[in-house]
Amino acid sequence: MKKIILLLLLPALLAGCRNRNTKQLVMTAADILGNPAYPAMSYGGYRAATRDTVPTVEDIKEDMRLLAAMNIKLIRTYDTGGGQMPNLLKAIKELQKEDPDFEMYLMLGAWIQCKNAQTDSVCHAEEDLAGNTAEIERAVQIARDYPEIVKCIAVGNECMVHWAASYYVSPKVILHWVEYLQQKKDDGELPASLWITCSDNFASWGGGPEEYHTDDLKALINAVDFLSIHTYPFHDSYYNPEYWTVPEAERTLSPAEQADRAVARAVEYAVGQYRQVLAYLDELGVSKPVHIGETGWATQDGPSKRESQSSDISLASFLVTDDLSMYGIGGTGAADEYKAKAYYDGLREWCSRNRVTCFYFEAFDEPWKDKYNAQGSENHFGLMEGNLAKYVLWDLVDQGAFESLTRGGKPIGKTFDGDVKALKESILPIRGK
Repeated sequence: MKKIILLLLLPALLAGCRNRNTKQLVMTAADILGNPAYPAMSYGGYRAATRDTVPTVEDIKEDMRLLAAMNIKLIRTYDTGGGQMPNLLKAIKELQKEDPDFEMYLMLGAWIQCKNAQTDSVCHAEEDLAGNTAEIERAVQIARDYPEIVKCIAVGNECMVHWAASYYVSPKVILHWVEYLQQKKDDGELPASLWITCSDNFASWGGGPEEYHTDDLKALINAVDFLSIHTYPFHDSYYNPEYWTVPEAERTLSPAEQADRAVARAVEYAVGQYRQVLAYLDELGVSKPVHIGETGWATQDGPSKRESQSSDISLASFLVTDDLSMYGIGGTGAADEYKAKAYYDGLREWCSRNRVTCFYFEAFDEPWKDKYNAQGSENHFGLMEGNLAKYVLWDLVDQGAFESLTRGGKPIGKTFDGDVKALKESILPIRGK
């Protein structure tokens, strides 16, 4: 009799084990996006000053453990090519085998660009068909091979906004590839629960000038499963600095108090851009989830010494004169660790309260981003610099969240050696235009 009961219970017991080991398969984008229990982060694991030095599986496992200690469970990448992608997928798989409860999901980016992108003969009227096709087909294969990890595909990154002058395409190109992937879902070649989007600036999702309000954009909005929008008050402290000021009534406050109030206005500025996209959807009569695919705040920006005749077309629109810091000393004063923490905390709180997923940019500093200037802001958007936790993470260090974890084989420490007084002395004065 006991044997009969055991045999009867065995399928249920096995099913329970399978459910425990395949929680990653059960979870879908619909379950994850907008869920405050699943915070998101943009991820690049490149630690050297060049992308030619690819992070190893062990490097990435260190990073994934650190992200898990921050309670991050969803990450975003930007392309499907060689580089870190194979090692990232292998690292997550190994961590899942080591711990069946380990959760790390992925919004997989497929890089899309125009013909002759990043050259002096850019052609926005046509796409890089061979390159884009290869990216999309790799994305399809990865999503098929790793359904327990890949929950979303983002077709392109800032590839429709016109200031991406070295590579942007028309919404019609993105629409084609989104519809292609949606058809793959309909045909059963991709999971039906896989969500498809494009990750782009809020303006190119309809929240900006009317030049973006095209029929192709309307069709794209109807074709995606959700909108992934970008908003950068940090950059706009230079380009659109109306909110980046110290009003007369705040001039007697301490630098920290002035920073708190300025960054609170920056959070409202970001929320305002999010709401502008919602207003456009409402105008179209469309109801779609809208999440923040990218936002962030750099902690440093030093003087630039770039060559003015640089052949790097991708940087052409961002080149500045020698010895000018756009966001540091002599610039807007936005780039410091105190303000970065204030922005991170403020925006995370709003997103959690409003059930908006935010892929914060980014987990770790990546020194390859600005090869012309090691101190440049693009190299310093991470929450960690090497193995040092920036101010935004100091509380987690104090709580022991990173105990026994390492980066580059080194234990996790704090910037400024954890000296709050030194940190506050580093707060830069706010300078609007």
